[in-house]
Amino acid sequence: MRKILPVLALPLALAALAAAADSRPKVRAITAFINIDARNYEAQYAETMKFLDSARAAYRAAGFEVEGVRIATQPFPRYIGGMKPEEGLAFLRKLDELSTRLKFAPNIGAAMLRDDDSTATFDTLAQALASTRLNASLVIAGEDGIHWRALHEAARLIDKVGRISPHGRGNLNFAATAMVKAYGPFYPGAWHEGEGRTFAIGLEGAGVVADVFARYHDPREAEQQLTAALAAPLREAEAVATKVAAESRWHYAGIDPTPAPLGDVSIGRAIESLIGGPFGSSGTMTAARIITAAVQAAPVKRTGYSGLMVPVLEDNVLAKRWAEGAFNIDSLLAYSAVCAGGLDTVPLPGDIGVERLARILGDVASLAYKWNKPLAARLLPVPGGKPGDRTDFGDSRMSDTVIR
Repeated sequence: MRKILPVLALPLALAALAAAADSRPKVRAITAFINIDARNYEAQYAETMKFLDSARAAYRAAGFEVEGVRIATQPFPRYIGGMKPEEGLAFLRKLDELSTRLKFAPNIGAAMLRDDDSTATFDTLAQALASTRLNASLVIAGEDGIHWRALHEAARLIDKVGRISPHGRGNLNFAATAMVKAYGPFYPGAWHEGEGRTFAIGLEGAGVVADVFARYHDPREAEQQLTAALAAPLREAEAVATKVAAESRWHYAGIDPTPAPLGDVSIGRAIESLIGGPFGSSGTMTAARIITAAVQAAPVKRTGYSGLMVPVLEDNVLAKRWAEGAFNIDSLLAYSAVCAGGLDTVPLPGDIGVERLARILGDVASLAYKWNKPLAARLLPVPGGKPGDRTDFGDSRMSDTVIR
């Protein structure tokens, strides 16, 4: 017998299906997590790329657009720690060159996972961030508490990279992370210390949110519709991942269903559609909670942030509202209390200094640890930049805005 939907449920189901069909999210990243050694790394990366190429082909065959593939290693001090500084930097530059040749986005893992980890490789990391495409992170809070020593080391690193990299853009590839677990697919905070041969998926789903919020403005209905609209493509994406894992014997860690924005695929515009005003005005926190609730109801194995991303410079609407003064660092921290995220691509004056950077990172770590939620900070001191100046990072991924 054919199942008949209740009269009230039918419009909701049809609308959710229409939203999902109209704005199927792009696969932003297929991220592989591996362990390498300095003697055999080229073969290890080549083998990983074979896996990623097959995974990318599987997603394309299923109708998904794939933006790119990524490879994250175990913490880099574990494979350059015994080298002289110049040798370690030369090795990291070889990894960067290999990533260009093989066409993947590289991540060298976490500089510190624990508060008592060595900082002997930090000068090497600063030089690598300033002169390569390598991504890296540093953990400033975990299950064992806030890592106050690591937090100050992160502030020193951010300050130095801002001063020695062109336009300060080296910090675009570095994040201080708090309560962010392993195997998240999004950069720069992706990390692991396991056995490798693991992969995760990240989707660019801000368009789905925009489509739903354009249709529904009642908070309860918007949350219900968004939950339904996200569910279908996430199930499809997980079905592909499960099949890939079974055929390859790589371990599937999960999907980060955070609706990542980029450029005109704007989470800022989506939120403005719901609240009827500029991002940062009343209702923004409600929208952040609705998005996070819908994401965390996703019927898939979740990994990573699983919340809301608010990257100031990666979202054209957010960059504009930041320039207008519609929101600030305190606003972002307030929204982070009801979602995942933190302070992402936030431009700062070039002379902000280590101590103030450390205080900002301390606020992120305190909020994350108090509420056991994954937050990250990508802070961007602009060399010579003062409040009121416009940024110029020279990066096509970024929208320039005003330093505040």
